[in-house]
Amino acid sequence: MNKNSKSSAFKVLALSVIVGVALPVVALAAPYTQQVNLATADNFAVLAGSAITNTGSTVINGNVGLAPGSAISGFPPGLINGTQYIANSTATKAKTDLVTAYNDAAGRTPVTQVIAAGTLGNTTLTPGVYTSADSTFEIDGPLTLDGEGDASSVFIFKAASSLITAGASTVILQNGAQACNVFWQVTSSATLGTNSIFKGNILSLTSITATTGADIVGSLLARNGAVTLDANTITNETCTGGEAFATPVLPNTGVGTTNANFLAPILVSLAVLFVAVSSLYVIRTNQNR
Repeated sequence: MNKNSKSSAFKVLALSVIVGVALPVVALAAPYTQQVNLATADNFAVLAGSAITNTGSTVINGNVGLAPGSAISGFPPGLINGTQYIANSTATKAKTDLVTAYNDAAGRTPVTQVIAAGTLGNTTLTPGVYTSADSTFEIDGPLTLDGEGDASSVFIFKAASSLITAGASTVILQNGAQACNVFWQVTSSATLGTNSIFKGNILSLTSITATTGADIVGSLLARNGAVTLDANTITNETCTGGEAFATPVLPNTGVGTTNANFLAPILVSLAVLFVAVSSLYVIRTNQNR
């Protein structure tokens, strides 16, 4: 084997090793937002602290819980296609789990983007963690959440103040995004506008108001205050085709390392390292001739 051939072979070997080491490092650096674990609170379409009040022909597809309060009214004429848990141990446990989930969402980092003025209408966003520059999120037009083909894609919105949606505004899910993996952490209260279409789980510190005709796919979870309804449809969605929830092995920083987006470059790296070892074997064999 001549010197030029040896030199070229060593260059190929060195490049293979560099690529094999670099790919998993890049994968580790790429953030993967984990789902917020609602635990038993995930079983509820509506969960409140002080009261649940309804006006008109609301339909709730899912369970309803209330604790420590016990005042629930407006059913009928509202319809609950689920079980009511009022001021009992089941509701209390769900409220405890809600507090844990709320704190988890509120502490999530790193932040993918700070939304200028908190305006989300006429916007398309990809999975990640979002905050508002003015502490409030407002949906004043269509908001599209693009899952990028991943049924496990997670969206977390952290509002240091309130969440407000305009009348007839919409949240659109596409490319694998699911309402069960969308979380709205609201430090104050949330108000959903008349005839708006909303997707995701609202985790509100105080209260949630759904005005006339608002349609919700997800859940309305109020830690301390009331949930007020008015001729709404609320459907608690179960995740399909993606993770329901995977307990993290590492401390929960909101950055996971075990989904398919991480495994792919690892497999490629192993293939590259195999080529590198094979090249080294060929070089050694030729040198010994």
